[in-house]
Amino acid sequence: MSKKRKASSSPPAQDAPSGQTGQSGGQPADSPVQASERAAGSAAPAINWNPWIGVVFVVLAYYFSQIISSLIVSIYPLLKHWSGDQATDWLQNSIYGQFFFVLLAESIILGGLYLFLRRYRRSFQTIGLKKPRWADPLYGLAAMPVYYIVYLIVVGLAGHYITGLNIDQQQDIGFNDVNGGLEMVLAFISLVVLPPLAEEIMVRGFLYSSLKKITKLIPAAIITSLIFAAAHLPEGGAAGPLYIAAIDTFVLSLFLIYLREKTGSLWASITLHALKNGVAFVALFVLHAH
Repeated sequence: MSKKRKASSSPPAQDAPSGQTGQSGGQPADSPVQASERAAGSAAPAINWNPWIGVVFVVLAYYFSQIISSLIVSIYPLLKHWSGDQATDWLQNSIYGQFFFVLLAESIILGGLYLFLRRYRRSFQTIGLKKPRWADPLYGLAAMPVYYIVYLIVVGLAGHYITGLNIDQQQDIGFNDVNGGLEMVLAFISLVVLPPLAEEIMVRGFLYSSLKKITKLIPAAIITSLIFAAAHLPEGGAAGPLYIAAIDTFVLSLFLIYLREKTGSLWASITLHALKNGVAFVALFVLHAH
């Protein structure tokens, strides 16, 4: 003889009111923007844009920043009614003109990236620009001698096995006639401060994070480093592609990505990049070495 089931005494489950899902105490859930701006230490939200759009954005941002900065800086010679030769000489040799070009180019890149991230309701924290920790600069400093040793080994092997590689080719970085304290400061900011900040945020931050979305760590690191190296090929100027700089920046990029993975942020990478540029700055502008 079957027994009748007793009716359950517990009330039926009710759906949480709108705006309270996933929260205790009846507090409303964070919006995507609020989630992206949580304090450092909590997990940053994952990227939610198409990674290939991110790659294309990096390339376009680089070239458009160069073009727009050149157009803006060239307004000054026009206002002065200079001849074509005078304008060209100022654009190529003026410390002030070159400083404003670098400042504009890096600002356009970071401004465009900010708008891109805002469009997808993300922040710079998403791509690794978190609150710095005291240990981050130490990681960058510790990696510096190792980077130089590896770089010298790679250059030695490349010079031995690659026929015609000119390891003594000079890099055209501008700032050829720095005189006085103010010009030295402007050159320092243009070469040691601004590029490490902008390039690490855009390349090891945004580009590398985008590529990791579609491939594994090692392929993402190699592709990121190849793109970064290719961007330095034109710095040979009239002498042609600067392959030695491409080799240098490829090796450097691998170390910068390692620091990004090791620390979980970009500050150790920014430190190593700035130290590397700082050594070159001292050698070129203080010691006048080549």
